[in-house]
Amino acid sequence: MLQRLIARPVRRASHHAAGSAPAAAGAGNADHTIRTDRPSIVRTILWEGSLQHYWDFHPAPDPGTARTPDAAPVIFMVHGFRGDHHGLLRIVQALPAHRIIVPDLPGFGQSGQLDGPHTTEAYSRFVEHSLKVLGLGPATVLLGHSFGSIIAADFAARRAGSIAALVLVNPICAPALEGPSRLASKAAELYYVAAARLPETAGRALLANPLIVRLMSIYLAKTQIPGLRRYIHGQHAAYFSAFASRRVVLEAFRASISGTVRDVAADLRMPVLLIAAELDDIGSLEGQRRLADVIPSATLSIIPGVGHLIHYEKPVEAAHLITSFLATGPARELIAERTAAPAVETSPSPSAASSPSLPAAPSSAAPIPAASSLKAAQ
Repeated sequence: MLQRLIARPVRRASHHAAGSAPAAAGAGNADHTIRTDRPSIVRTILWEGSLQHYWDFHPAPDPGTARTPDAAPVIFMVHGFRGDHHGLLRIVQALPAHRIIVPDLPGFGQSGQLDGPHTTEAYSRFVEHSLKVLGLGPATVLLGHSFGSIIAADFAARRAGSIAALVLVNPICAPALEGPSRLASKAAELYYVAAARLPETAGRALLANPLIVRLMSIYLAKTQIPGLRRYIHGQHAAYFSAFASRRVVLEAFRASISGTVRDVAADLRMPVLLIAAELDDIGSLEGQRRLADVIPSATLSIIPGVGHLIHYEKPVEAAHLITSFLATGPARELIAERTAAPAVETSPSPSAASSPSLPAAPSSAAPIPAASSLKAAQ
């Protein structure tokens, strides 16, 4: 089937985000107001019969020189279960030197659902197709959060030559019922089983119930900053129920609890950064350390005082860890090697050929400037 890619005009990538007032600058500032207004291009790709949406953030000009940096690698990000691209905007905001592309996964946010099942394998193929159609080369960095870490790891294990480095935020290191909050995981499982057994309308209403969404948000949020808690609750209220159908949610839920990063850890042959959280209710520190031991080239960083919502509560700290990881060691060397390698001549895909308006992607080059170090609790 002919695939189409459409580039829309540059616009502000979403907003000042639900639940928050705009800030003067940065991903956040001293008074904890939150800014997520980095400009983006919204791209639409027709894949397996449905339109998929991507937000493409080009590097921000350096304030001192007004020049756009061209040394940082492109980062392709994959959000977690029941989320969409909004959930990663604070990390996007904190990495202005990078071109970053964030899709809504099929069936979530603005992306259409698939005719087939929404499994880890299907989402992994979606990532593969996206990198190809968007013209992202082997110097690309792949990032996944939560369920997105399972998808990203699955793709990376199968297509190691397609990316230069893998970043997993709040990685799923063990099955949910083996995690530190087994009772909460069991309750969640019963909730989704109940939603599956009810009639369609009633089942969807249960899945989108505002009270249940709020209770989940309260459970996951660890910050005691009132404004940030309001922001998190506002994000979940606005986007946690933005799914195409009950079928999508139930299939994706089954995928999220049936696999882990650990399943493919030994096959991850690129530099891998694990950004774990001290208070994560889904992945214990012991489990994260065991996961790191299995990955051939892993760096484990633990951010203190945060749980499963690093992307909301500690995006600047996560961005510092990502920048430092990509600027040093094996990740820097592999990015430089793959950026310097001559391009392999291939026939243009039908998608690219039919999209003359698609701007050329900035090169993914290294080295990138060394970042100020952030010491994570180990």
